[in-house]
Amino acid sequence: MTKTKEPLSRRKFLKGTGLAAGAAAGAIAAPAVVTAQSPVVIKMQTSWPASDIWMDFARQYVDRVQMMSGGRITVDLLPAGAVVGAFQVLDAVNDGILDAAHTVPVYWYGKNKAASLFGTGPVFGGNANTMLAWFYAGGGAELYRELTQEILGLNTYGFYGFPMPAQPFGWFKEPITTVAEVDGFKYRTVGLAADLMQKLGMSVAQLPGGEIVPAMERGVIDAFEFNNPSSDMRFGAQDVAKNYLLSSYHQASESFEFLFNKDFFDDLDEDLQAILKYGVEAVSTSNTALALDNYSSDLQKLQDEHGVNVLRTSKEILAAQLKAWDELIPVLEEDDFMKRTLDSQRAWVDRVVFYELMNSPDLALAYDHYFPGKLKL
Repeated sequence: MTKTKEPLSRRKFLKGTGLAAGAAAGAIAAPAVVTAQSPVVIKMQTSWPASDIWMDFARQYVDRVQMMSGGRITVDLLPAGAVVGAFQVLDAVNDGILDAAHTVPVYWYGKNKAASLFGTGPVFGGNANTMLAWFYAGGGAELYRELTQEILGLNTYGFYGFPMPAQPFGWFKEPITTVAEVDGFKYRTVGLAADLMQKLGMSVAQLPGGEIVPAMERGVIDAFEFNNPSSDMRFGAQDVAKNYLLSSYHQASESFEFLFNKDFFDDLDEDLQAILKYGVEAVSTSNTALALDNYSSDLQKLQDEHGVNVLRTSKEILAAQLKAWDELIPVLEEDDFMKRTLDSQRAWVDRVVFYELMNSPDLALAYDHYFPGKLKL
């Protein structure tokens, strides 16, 4: 365990020695007891390379936690590979090798496919905001606890923050408009999206972000998706492919996962627990602002400076993805837990997205009114 707790708080000192009772009984006043409080040090690793924008998102969380704690918490933030690989952070947190991790649940999909339902499962019509709300208000957190602590027996807690924009269909060497054109492709994705893309005729390699470009250069994969224009540009996607297809149903509702070792977390003072937990909600807002700023400006750079052809995924491919989900869902629902989770999500989306779609004005119509001709619909 890497935590360093305060050696002795004044409250615990008084309770342990009986000085509080003595003082109340009128004992002779003694000089005030002053004890230096060492900060709690949290070893936290991400699943991202040091240069990825998601490390910037993690730093925003660290900054807020340290400031809100008044220096009582110090976070030692490490990139992927510093202690364990990108896909191994859950095991490391569970075993106490790490105190915390900044990751996504799909990265531990190999333990149980249900992990993918907490961010990268079927899209019934809701986006990441809808499904983050499901996690906190629609029963998702309880189902997540059941999966992690009861079914898998993990010694961890997980909190969710930053509803991500839908992930692009990805990077291709040639423009893609039909399902037939991707048949036989070797494609990188993760989680249930791998099952989905296989239904479209592709073979799939599940790789962490840092391995994607080398795999393209060696011909291990023909096409790939990771997540967003900023991350993709930073690891050099534009150097190995020039056609970038935005919009997809394969990963349209994901949020970050903030993992903590349960023993470590439970041993903290309650106010520090609250800072770590609700700091996730606070940083969700700042992550969203940073993402929208960087993702949009980097998309422009990809077009203007790197000659990338930015397209929207065709309706034919999107329709094929929905059909593929239709084929996968009955298989997933053979597992009782996955069926209960999917039932919960469907009920939430049915009610909530009806409101969202009925209430939302046509934003594309307004955008095209003020910036005519820019949208490629």
